[in-house]
Amino acid sequence: QVQLQESGPGLVKPSQPLPLTCPVSGGSIPTNSLSCSWLRPSPGKRPEWMGAITSSGVTYYSESFKSRTSVSRDTSKNQFTLQLSPVTPEDTAVYYCARARVLFTTQPEYRGQGTQVTVSS
Repeated sequence: QVQLQESGPGLVKPSQPLPLTCPVSGGSIPTNSLSCSWLRPSPGKRPEWMGAITSSGVTYYSESFKSRTSVSRDTSKNQFTLQLSPVTPEDTAVYYCARARVLFTTQPEYRGQGTQVTVSS
């Protein structure tokens, strides 16, 4: 069973970078066909796909986020990360890490419980 749990700073000041980490258990990141992705609710509350890294290490980003988003992975720790920079108060949201067979999906097979991020001075 694949399990994920997001971790991050909780509170970030505007214009600062937001780093989030997602350790994965129950499956090695590079050795199956699941991509590693990040999601958050859109202003209308529907999930919004932000970016992903595939099992072969190729990254993809939503047009909405690609200018300030980076997704990477550390295979030695079996975890992947999101860096969003710079942030604004509009980036206040719950962020989810996920693993999915289909790239760009907002309905992944596996998803963490989410971590609340507040952007405020």
